[in-house]
Amino acid sequence: MDDTSEKLELPPSLRWLKWLVTALTLTLILGVITIVGLLVTRLPLGVAQPFPENLALPAGAVPQAVTRGQGWVAVVTQDNRILIFDTAGTLTQEVAISR
Repeated sequence: MDDTSEKLELPPSLRWLKWLVTALTLTLILGVITIVGLLVTRLPLGVAQPFPENLALPAGAVPQAVTRGQGWVAVVTQDNRILIFDTAGTLTQEVAISR
């Protein structure tokens, strides 16, 4: 009866391995928390400037892509042009794309 009531102890090498696994688990948990925290605090909140309401493309221009920057909006058309508008929707520049 005395043999079964004794608590079995791990050999020293397995105690060391158990400690390493525990330390690795804690490190991974802290790393994931850190990465999630950085992503939440560093990524923009998605507050975007609205597109101009009166943005009118020239006749025959079919938009292919749209992008915006600080104070301008660019529209790439299917006829290989880049049309740059200001924030009021006025066409300020037109760039021809050559292939």
